Amino acid sequence: MSQTIYSLSRTRRSSDLSKHSAEVFAEAEDHPVTVTRRDGEALVLMSQREAVGRTRLLDIAAQLITATLDTEGSLSERMSRSFPWMLALSPADRETCARDLIDAARASFSTDQSHLVTVELTAWKETATAVAAGLGREDLQWFDDGVVHSVERP
Repeated sequence: MSQTIYSLSRTRRSSDLSKHSAEVFAEAEDHPVTVTRRDGEALVLMSQREAVGRTRLLDIAAQLITATLDTEGSLSERMSRSFPWMLALSPADRETCARDLIDAARASFSTDQSHLVTVELTAWKETATAVAAGLGREDLQWFDDGVVHSVERP
């Protein structure tokens, strides 16, 4: 593992697990804890949420790498093959989505914050789902004139 992967990790001795287990577990809920052992390789204790986030980040990274290494089509076309839900977006939104996902992934990798790309991916996927469901086709009329308007109950 690279040094940045566990940059927020605290180090504890294996004896701390038996002597101060509640304290070590509480730390592991907040950030990974490296547990050193005299008789073997150090282990990392982390929450399941953290482990799932890291696994999800690697899955997204694999899809992004596949899309960026492909040579056919624009970045948004290549990413649409990896993320088919992007096809529900307009061509301009696909371009923006592709750039936003790449930027969020880079930020996630460089800060070890897997939620950055996961949140961005989820937001764009939800937007594509809403567009596919027909939302956003009507022009909205915004009431911004300071007057209170009555709206009919649905």
